[in-house]
Formats: sequence, C-alpha cells, structure tokens
Amino acid sequence: MSVPSGNPVPSAPPSYEEAVGFNINYPHPYPVPGPGQKPDGKGMNPPPHVGQPPPASNPITVQTVYVQQPVLFCDRPVQMCCPSCNQMIVTRLSYDSGALTWLSCGGLCLLGCVAGCCLIPFCIDALKDVDHTCPKCSALLGSYKRL
Repeated sequence: MSVPSGNPVPSAPPSYEEAVGFNINYPHPYPVPGPGQKPDGKGMNPPPHVGQPPPASNPITVQTVYVQQPVLFCDRPVQMCCPSCNQMIVTRLSYDSGALTWLSCGGLCLLGCVAGCCLIPFCIDALKDVDHTCPKCSALLGSYKRL
C-alpha cells in the first residue's frame, strides 16, 4: 500500500491540549499553587465569584417573640408573668360586689329577709367577683365574674 503523498502519517495521536484547544494563557478555574505552597489546598485562596456582588455587610437582626398563653382567672391566685413589669408573680386577689351578690340580695328580699339579713351576700366572698392584681406593680391583670 502506498501512502498518499502530501500528508504524512502521524506517529502518535495529538495531545489533549492540542485536541481540545486548551490555551495555556487562559486563567485556570481552580487556583494553581504558587512557589512555596503545597498542592494540597492549604494556604490557597478560593477563586473569586465572577458576576456576583460582594456579600452585604449588614447583619441580620433576629428578634425572638415569646407568646404567652392566655391565663384563665378564677377565684384562686394564679402564678404568671406580669405583662406590665415582666416579673414572675402570684396574683393578689380583691373582691368586689357583682351581679351574683346583688341577685342574691334581691332573692333574699323576696323571701322576706328585709330586716338586714338580705345584706349577708355582701359579706360572703364566694358570691363576689374577683380582681387579680400584680403585687409588685399593682397593675390589674384580669377579673373573674361570677355571673
């Protein structure tokens, strides 16, 4: 067989750089270790991000909000955190005449207790409404209505 004249037969295939067209002057996508640096990656700077703005220097502020569950007031003291002074307290109770006190008084009057016995409900705390106050700042925290 004869080889066509004009094109010599290559003895070896082209190198990767020649086949791909790798340009030696083009910057490498990964850092190349300089003199005195080990190629294990330590002491090397990562490549800069192209086309992205530098990270903002504004710190992100995070605010934690604690939501307090609603407190059910009754005729006994309640342990809670006072929303006014932010202290852990046990509420102080005060009793006021309410609808149940007045209805009990009227019912006793209708039964014939008009000589002063109809005023007995005003002396019984179990028939009165209850106000819960803070013992430290005296803020009114809630009320318990009998009726």
